Amino acid sequence: ACFRLLCSLLLPALFLSGILCIGLVVLLWGVRLWLQRKKQLSSAGGDGKRPLLVAFFHPYCNAGGGGERVLWCAIRTLQKKYRNVTCVVYTGDRDATGEEIVEGAFRRFNIKLIHPVKFVFLEKRFLVEASLYPHFTLLGQSLGSVFLGWEALLKCVPDIYIDSMGYAFTIPLFKYLGGCRVGCYVHYPTISTDMLSVVRNQDTRFNNAAFITSSPLFSKFKLAYYYFFAFMYGLVGSCSDVVMVNSSWTLNHILSLWKAGACTSVVYPPCDVQTFLDIPLEVEKSTSEYSIVSVSQFRPEKDHPLQIRAFAKLLKEKRVGQEPSLKLILIGGCRNQQDEERVNNLRRLCEELGVSDDVIFRINIPFEELKRHLAEATIGLHTMWNEHFGIGVVECMAAGTVILAHNSGGPKLDIVVPHEGRVTGFLAEDEDSYADTMAYIFSLSPEKRLEIRENARRSVHRFSDQHFEDTFLLSVEPLFK
Repeated sequence: ACFRLLCSLLLPALFLSGILCIGLVVLLWGVRLWLQRKKQLSSAGGDGKRPLLVAFFHPYCNAGGGGERVLWCAIRTLQKKYRNVTCVVYTGDRDATGEEIVEGAFRRFNIKLIHPVKFVFLEKRFLVEASLYPHFTLLGQSLGSVFLGWEALLKCVPDIYIDSMGYAFTIPLFKYLGGCRVGCYVHYPTISTDMLSVVRNQDTRFNNAAFITSSPLFSKFKLAYYYFFAFMYGLVGSCSDVVMVNSSWTLNHILSLWKAGACTSVVYPPCDVQTFLDIPLEVEKSTSEYSIVSVSQFRPEKDHPLQIRAFAKLLKEKRVGQEPSLKLILIGGCRNQQDEERVNNLRRLCEELGVSDDVIFRINIPFEELKRHLAEATIGLHTMWNEHFGIGVVECMAAGTVILAHNSGGPKLDIVVPHEGRVTGFLAEDEDSYADTMAYIFSLSPEKRLEIRENARRSVHRFSDQHFEDTFLLSVEPLFK
């Protein structure tokens, strides 16, 4: 009797599930056909042929960080190589016009585009803001990116889609519904095995709150959530036809998560090394002031508080002897109100530590001013743990500063490595080691510092714009066949 009852309930449920699945497939197929029809009806070019639309998904294209430099260099590279290509940028920067965004790219990065770019302005960028999801942030932002991607797809159906900002959950949307050839440039995996180990080991960090680390139950729950998210992330990422990653560190994580080795390659981000190499390199003249410069966006993972604390420790312990006064100059971009609030918090930290007069904030500054600060600096400072690459690190080395970066990620594996057996810079991990290493750098003779700076300069040619163009074109070639 129980078996008959079970069958009488199970069979209709299976039948209904089958009908719903078929209905969903038909609906999705219908949406795909409708989008394809929409693409065909889009306007043709001047010669009667419709240009090949290559769309970049970059909701914060006006932010002014390293990821944006990759975007504009990639667009310029495609414009140089392919004549019948129109580049489209999906962006949420509705507070600026297309002309202002392009002008900003030139002003900040010294990148001049060859042809105009089509901008598709998105209204629902708030859906990918971390502040909208105080809990389950990764999942919330990823689901939000799907809705934002849907808005982008409705407004413009491209032939080739490239996610250039790390929103992997949009890839299957454009591939299966938009019928696009899809690629991505991964600056930083949304989740990594390092993040899993942080939760597993109950370490407190900016993305792993103390109330979670102090509770075994919460830690286990978060670990299960992270494993589920890592599985989903691997699933959507593996849909990509072409995967470009920015460093050896990112490559290792993406290979383990996406299992797409055949179509994955390292494309180092383009650093404007030549512009910085043009700065004359000579033994420091005696000066009344030395500066330590940091170049990175004001985001939590960049760990600016560590820079300020290490600098305060350096001043407090007076380990630099009778040296001239020291200044810490924090240069970076502010994307939104959260970033501005972060800067205000950093200013308050400077006051608490009594170093307000010695720390200078320079926000959203023009390229020429950035170049001047780097030309005058003695030390280039970078403190992000597991920085995926570190364009700012390369720029500091090319400009002739003595680099001091975090002993992890891209700086450790790809950038601050010996060149022809010679030292190119220094690595540190915490407040003490940063303060100690800064004191050590200042204790070196100007001639010894010059030697390190020259070694660093010789090592950065592999991160040039030209090298990026060559490797980028080689990687995206399958999308254009």
